[in-house]
Amino acid sequence: MKKFKNIRVKVKEKEVKKIEISTDFIRLDSALKLCDIAPTGGIAKIIIGSGDIKVNNEVCIQRGKKLRSGDCFEFEGTVYEII
Repeated sequence: MKKFKNIRVKVKEKEVKKIEISTDFIRLDSALKLCDIAPTGGIAKIIIGSGDIKVNNEVCIQRGKKLRSGDCFEFEGTVYEII
């Protein structure tokens, strides 16, 4: 049996982009359009339905999910923070 010494793993930090809203909340599908992730509401619906979006570190398939200041969502390794 081999023993490994000094194994180092480099974890890539996720890019964080801040999204400023002027209302109390923004719906997840609208946030995807605002961030240019989805060009249309139909595409946003498909992305959300596929389970590719995490809201506050949990997979979310609710396209009407309300995001408020302090909430985060993640898509393809980029984290978007609502401020």
